[in-house]
Parts: sequence; C-alpha cells; structure tokens
Amino acid sequence: MIKGLGIDIVNVKRMEHWPEVEGILRRFFNPAEIESVKQKGQSSVLSLAARFAAKEAFGKALGTGLKGMKLTDIEVVNNHNGKPDIILHGTAEDSFTRNGGGVIHLSLTHEKEAAVAVVIIEEDKDGN
Repeated sequence: MIKGLGIDIVNVKRMEHWPEVEGILRRFFNPAEIESVKQKGQSSVLSLAARFAAKEAFGKALGTGLKGMKLTDIEVVNNHNGKPDIILHGTAEDSFTRNGGGVIHLSLTHEKEAAVAVVIIEEDKDGN
C-alpha cells in the first residue's frame, strides 16, 4: 500500500552557478553525492538539480516536508544499472523511522531546463 507520494521540479538554471560557490554544495549534498556528480562532467548541473528535487520530493512523500532534517542526510545514489535510490542517514533516517518507515521508490528525469523527481513511500512487507 502507498503511504506517501512526493514530486518536485527544479529549474536547472537556478543551480548553474552552484559548483562555483564555495560551500553551497556541502550545504545541500552528501560528500558522496558531490564526488559522484563531479564525475559527470557537463551533465553535473542536471544531476545536482535532479538530486535536489529528490530530496524535496522525499519530504513531501513523508508528509512532513524537510523539517528537522539535514539535506546532506538524504543521499541519492545510482546502482550499477543507473537506477536511482535514496539512502538515509542521521536526521533523515530518524524522521523516516518516526513516521513509520517503509520502502522508498525514486524516479528522476531531467531535460535542458528542468529536473523532476518522484518519490513513493510504500509499506514494507511487515505493514510498516
């Protein structure tokens, strides 16, 4: 059963200058995300925008927004096939657990000017 659904869209232009501004990436992204995105070259801004949208969509799906969570505690990763996933740490993991947990599904897409993320939180096999 679906417990929550969140969607977010980010204007990519808004983030074009972020990699050049000291400290801004560390404010919003996990160190592993920053390293992963740096390897993407010219598409790095698209990847940053999609990851930022995923964090916002996660808060919406949880139903609490991002209140009490550090954005750096929400890590967006890609598996060996490129499928995106969310790994929670610290404040985000605590909030997720307090709100019943479950299984997180993530989908990302981006185009020249927009990045979109959809997060679905589903009950786990134990009904949580």
